[in-house]
Amino acid sequence: MTGRHRAGLPYAPVYRRVWDGPARAQAERIDQAWAGWTVLYSLGRRRFYAVAAWDGPRPVIVEDSTGEGLEERMREAEMIRAIRSTPASRLSPAPVRRRRGGGSGRPPSGSRNEETGGERRSPDEKTAPAGVRPSPGGVGGRRPPGGRAA
Repeated sequence: MTGRHRAGLPYAPVYRRVWDGPARAQAERIDQAWAGWTVLYSLGRRRFYAVAAWDGPRPVIVEDSTGEGLEERMREAEMIRAIRSTPASRLSPAPVRRRRGGGSGRPPSGSRNEETGGERRSPDEKTAPAGVRPSPGGVGGRRPPGGRAA
């Protein structure tokens, strides 16, 4: 028989090895410092992982090979979340100032503008993007049932 435990003999003490002790301790410190995140260290991959605890359509998981890099990725993820949760009205640019003279500041319909590259459009072409003509098949280029153009 081989091994450390044999019938009739006392158990032999076994040295417990702590693998990657400093990295595991760093993961524990980061986990305690960052509320809203769960931080893990993978012994098999030797990488740090953080899982966000906030609600969302998908789980947010970031990873890095160093603790400092992981914290930077966590900051980036929080900034992205803050930007996405900010109402669009707070992100929109400042209002356009009107010209003096009481005009609306808009060019008259059918006139040249920067959006079309200076070309004039007919009233039917105003809704289509520049360089694209409306399809003869109707709204949005859809064909009637049967697949044939009208």
